[in-house]
Amino acid sequence: MIELEGLPELVDPVLIAAFEGWNDAGEASSGVLAHLETEWKATPLVELDPEDYYDFQVTRPIVELGEGMTRSITWPTTRLLVARPPGAKRDVVLLRGIEPNMRWRSFCAEIVGLCHDLGVELALLLGALLNDSPHTRPVPIVGSVSDPGLARVLNLDLTKYEGPTGIVGVLQHSLGSAGLQAVSLWASIPHYVAQPPNPKATLALLRRVEDMLDIPMPYGDLTEEARAWETGVDELASQDSEVAEYVRELEERKDAAELPEASGDAIAAEFERYLRRRDRGTDG
Repeated sequence: MIELEGLPELVDPVLIAAFEGWNDAGEASSGVLAHLETEWKATPLVELDPEDYYDFQVTRPIVELGEGMTRSITWPTTRLLVARPPGAKRDVVLLRGIEPNMRWRSFCAEIVGLCHDLGVELALLLGALLNDSPHTRPVPIVGSVSDPGLARVLNLDLTKYEGPTGIVGVLQHSLGSAGLQAVSLWASIPHYVAQPPNPKATLALLRRVEDMLDIPMPYGDLTEEARAWETGVDELASQDSEVAEYVRELEERKDAAELPEASGDAIAAEFERYLRRRDRGTDG
């Protein structure tokens, strides 16, 4: 177990976590963590020992060339960083890693211990999955919670999924069992355009995190990248009549399933988000 020494006292810290791998269709969820780490200039806190949790024949280290043709090796691991977002009154701990290959229960116990040491009481875990969602519609976000009452407070659509799970599901269970509030958010990625990156889904997750935490999120270039991504998929779909017809079928199915009040809720949520960002002077 890692012991943290010389750690600055954090203010009401919240954890945001994502893992590359099975839980990360289109790299949408790990894209959120990469974006926030860069935009917030997050400071490294600690990284877990990769020897304990990774099979290097499955998740291989990466060799890179630096100045003077010197080689360095980056080992697969999970890292924790901390940031104080501009305009926020609390600290954010970012947990960014790769889904471990083994010893998941020990891995989760170590994360839970670190959360207790840091004073984290709320954790948001991000994921993305492949679905039959049309790329032309808003990205569906569903979730699960450790406390059913939390779903009502957060106005979260709960998933009814049962079946195999990844490290996001196991870690959420471990955090909840340890007395922390744990929420997982899942973005639905169109299965016919699964290759990464998917900035539209990353942006949708980022906006949902902003709504839940009431912390201004830096969109940066994501808004324009999401528009360009959708335009590019439109152009590719238009070149294949079968794909274009399939997308139209998905659109019709999606529109028929959407209740009018659901669309109204989405518009209201977007307007409230705009007002908050305007009041903070962060709206672009």
